[in-house]
This record gives sequence, structure tokens and C-alpha cells, in this order.
Amino acid sequence: MRARHPDRLPRLWLMTDERLGERVWPALAALPRGSGVVFRDYATPLAERRARFARVCAVARRRGLVLVRAGDVPMRREAGVHNGRGRGLRTASAHSPAELVAARRSGADLVFVSPVFATRSHLGARTLGPVRLGLLLRRAALPAIALGGMNARSFRRLRGLGLHGWAAIDGLSDRTAPSSTGSTT
Repeated sequence: MRARHPDRLPRLWLMTDERLGERVWPALAALPRGSGVVFRDYATPLAERRARFARVCAVARRRGLVLVRAGDVPMRREAGVHNGRGRGLRTASAHSPAELVAARRSGADLVFVSPVFATRSHLGARTLGPVRLGLLLRRAALPAIALGGMNARSFRRLRGLGLHGWAAIDGLSDRTAPSSTGSTT
């Protein structure tokens, strides 16, 4: 799936990692059809990571979710890649203006901008907040997804910034269903 049309890109994304553990399954089940999943279980040993990816892939196919894998280790049946080399949909992360420019130059279809708010994934990291995020998005020139301390409520705070959507780990796994997938575009 090589998507240059923003209307075809998911607006809601679940980011996986080892911290989710078994909470990943109800989180995947609660995602609306057409949502995205970035599989980034980097610390899991390769054989176990591939087995877990296969399980996530089966759920994604059954539920109509877009699945991309993070990094440069190829997995079967991925729709694309996040921060790595591969075919299909290409996503990247950006934590600064320089990384945003690099994402655009690399040919990314979508960029995850973070951390917007305080998050357990980046404890103590300087957050963007709505103002700095808005300034950063002026340079984006590609669909942007807010990440870091995100949930449906915090996404509503960013209305009007031109975001394509939002992504989360805890914001989608600490409850049973997303209450909003709306876009500010």
C-alpha cells in the first residue's frame, strides 16, 4: 500500500511495544476498521517478535487494520514500514524540525510528531505542547499524526492545527474502545 492520498491513510494509530504485553489484544480488538498499527516490539527476541507479529497481522487482516512494522527487520504481510526500509506505506517519526525535514525528504507518506504531551514512553522529555506542535506542523508538508500523551480528549485540544490524526500506546490500551477518531483537517 503506497498511499500518497491522505484520505486513504488511517487517522487513528496504535503503537505497540513490549510494555503493552497482553493488553495489545483488547486494544487491537477495540480499534475501528481502517485504523493503523505500528508494530515496534524492538526488544523482543527475533523469533518471538516474528511470531507475535504474525498474530498481530492475523488480527489486523481480520479487523481491516493497516499494519506497518518498525525498523529494518522484514516481516511477512506488512503493509508498510515505520522508520526503516521497505515497501508500501512509509511512516516516520519526528521529534524536531530537522527530523521532520528528514522524514519528508525520505519519502514518508505520514509522520508521527512527538512527544506532544507528557508520556510514559519518554519520561521527562521536553514536550511540544499545542503551540510548538502548531509551529512544527507548518513545516510538515505531509500528513501528521500527534503522538505522546494522546487520547481522544487530548486530541480534541489540538483541533485546528491541521493534524491528520493521533496515535497512542496507553491512550488506546488502558480502555476498551476509542471514543473519538475524528480529524482536525
